[in-house]
Amino acid sequence: MSNLSQEKKYKKIITVLSVIIPLAVAALFGVNLKSLGFNVEPLTFLPPIYATLNGITAILLIAAVIAIKKGNKKLHEQLNTVAIACSLIFLVLYIGYHMTSDSTKFGGEGVIKYVYYFILITHVILSIIIIPLVLTTYMRAKLGNFPNHKKIAKITFPLWLYVAVTGVIVYLMISPYYV
Repeated sequence: MSNLSQEKKYKKIITVLSVIIPLAVAALFGVNLKSLGFNVEPLTFLPPIYATLNGITAILLIAAVIAIKKGNKKLHEQLNTVAIACSLIFLVLYIGYHMTSDSTKFGGEGVIKYVYYFILITHVILSIIIIPLVLTTYMRAKLGNFPNHKKIAKITFPLWLYVAVTGVIVYLMISPYYV
């Protein structure tokens, strides 16, 4: 199978995942297992863990860029693969938390409230946009399409880094309000 036909096949999968993942997260975000009568303990210990995963993802992304600038393609690939795994684990933990715990309201007032919501909204929007970008960037590298990989990586990297860093910032800003 040629790289072009492989890329077409993967683009279809990427498109499906880019629609299904945000829809599944949104649907599961609204499901509270306790409200449905399940006897589950709230997983209140998860937010610092998934915030840490966001921080690790940011570090991995920066390390991956440094690795490729030094010509270490293998390390670059490994770091990005681990960054994707961290993002997937984050997603599972995030859903688990929200399915077992009530959402925490931000308690800040004044300017800080607007700063928090700006960061949160841009974080959420870009976390949806980043899905097809990460998958496409990764797929192009795996297929050896390095010129197009490099082009899209220049967009993917800063957006993904922003999502990872703002995930930590959102956690730090809301953590004083966890019950």
